[in-house]
Amino acid sequence: IFHIVAMVSILTIPYTMIVLLGRSVINVPLSIPIIEFFLSILALTSLRAGTRFFIKYRIPRIKNNGDTRRILIAGAGESGTMVAKEMLKNKDAQMQPVAFVDDDLSKRNQKFMGIPVKGTIFDIPNIVRRMNIDEIIISMPSESGEVIRRIVEKSRQTDASYRIIPAMYDLLSGKVSISQIRNVDVEDLLRRKPIQLETQEIRSYIQNKRVLVTGAGGSIGSEIVRQISRFNPKHVILLGRGENSIHQLVREINNEIPDLKYCIRICDVRDLTTLSKIFENEKPEVVFHAAAHKHVPLMEENPSQAIFNNVMGTRNLINLSVEHHISHFVNISTDKAVNPTSVMGASKRIAEHIVEWGSSQAKNGEIFVSVRFGNVLGSRGSVIPIFKDQIQEGGPVTVTHPDMVRYFMTIPEASQLVLQAGALNNNGAVYVLDMGDPVNIEKMARDLIKLSGLEPDLDVKIKHTGIRPGEKLFEELLTAEEGTDMTRHEKIFMARKHGVLDNLEQRLNQLKKVAESGNKELIKEAIYNFVPTYSGFKNGVNRKKEEAEDMLA
Repeated sequence: IFHIVAMVSILTIPYTMIVLLGRSVINVPLSIPIIEFFLSILALTSLRAGTRFFIKYRIPRIKNNGDTRRILIAGAGESGTMVAKEMLKNKDAQMQPVAFVDDDLSKRNQKFMGIPVKGTIFDIPNIVRRMNIDEIIISMPSESGEVIRRIVEKSRQTDASYRIIPAMYDLLSGKVSISQIRNVDVEDLLRRKPIQLETQEIRSYIQNKRVLVTGAGGSIGSEIVRQISRFNPKHVILLGRGENSIHQLVREINNEIPDLKYCIRICDVRDLTTLSKIFENEKPEVVFHAAAHKHVPLMEENPSQAIFNNVMGTRNLINLSVEHHISHFVNISTDKAVNPTSVMGASKRIAEHIVEWGSSQAKNGEIFVSVRFGNVLGSRGSVIPIFKDQIQEGGPVTVTHPDMVRYFMTIPEASQLVLQAGALNNNGAVYVLDMGDPVNIEKMARDLIKLSGLEPDLDVKIKHTGIRPGEKLFEELLTAEEGTDMTRHEKIFMARKHGVLDNLEQRLNQLKKVAESGNKELIKEAIYNFVPTYSGFKNGVNRKKEEAEDMLA
């Protein structure tokens, strides 16, 4: 406007002088130049505003046959401005960013990439209505799940669709792109702020090393492979018994991590002969042991398989790792190993004892540790994929108990902390990951239904099925059973050591013999004799069940 006023003034001054000088010849009213001045400003301002509006809002729609979507970006930080820049640059995306929202009040009314910050998260419904927004893009990859939940709740009050840029730990490249935009998932509502890794410590035991990952095709195993690729291992041995999952991982590696050197070994960890040949031929220096049977109800029905796989498979790997002087052995354990009520949890507790024995055999600074954590969001067979399938089928969504809670962690977050735990170099430690606050399973189910665009209890019913054998209402990580100590990493704690079990080899042989009998009750009794805190045996002390019932009374 300043430029228009200046230009009109420059043109009006000589015109006014001519009028004044010519009044002796023609009597022209002095009001004429004044009226002309204001009319010219009004006309030019209107023309400019109309042109800008047409260029900004109408031309893109005409060029794209009316398919261009008007975008509100939640987050005016570095990620949000990168997304806006790419939208403006990439016309084929048919996305026109028209406004930001951000809770940082210092950004209010500022412009980024020429796009104004129109308000805060609270203002989303009004902005969508006022500016005819078609879609909301959440671009806050470093924010907590609580902030994402607030944005989703406000977005659901509008007719606009909403999607999200993944969390920062999901972006291996560290770069943000509109190609990564996806639908909001329940993982986004539960995520925490990114973990600060001591990358030099991790690099020191992985770089230029030959790394073996068991269960490499599984959710945790495959993510460990992705994460260690950042630290330049010399060679990665992908070991798993499921050829389909390994094949899927290899396709991903070839597309996304083409420089990673690897080999594939299809092998069951129970197969000592084949494992021995792999250790002799591939000469691993670091082992991440993620292979395990993990489904509680299935292992209750098949306890011998939990013993063969989770216990004897770990025994095979530890014996070979001791024999071949592995520098680091990291065993993936579970919160269900604490005061176990299930065969699966007890079998993982025995596996921890085996790893502790391995640590006692270390003679040259080798590190043998276990890492416990809770449920992993989105892992195969976990509750979220099951809920999604049930929602897609129209329900009901089956929840064990309205008060059941679980600790959850995303797959990348858990895998990063596993790598960090291996770098803490406390031989024989059982590490416990900070899982954050426990999550109510029914609340998670309701969130998933809402994210699917449906209403709980109206569109999709929720059905309570009752606690199954071996299940707990409340998982335990930091328990009075052992107690924990802090480590130098704020997200990793260490369970207090009790020393190596006496006569471990003899007791394992007895357990194996009982497992070979296939007698479920005898197997559970043998587990109870091995793990006194196991309450799944009928003569055991079912203390945790009684405590849960007291809490519900």
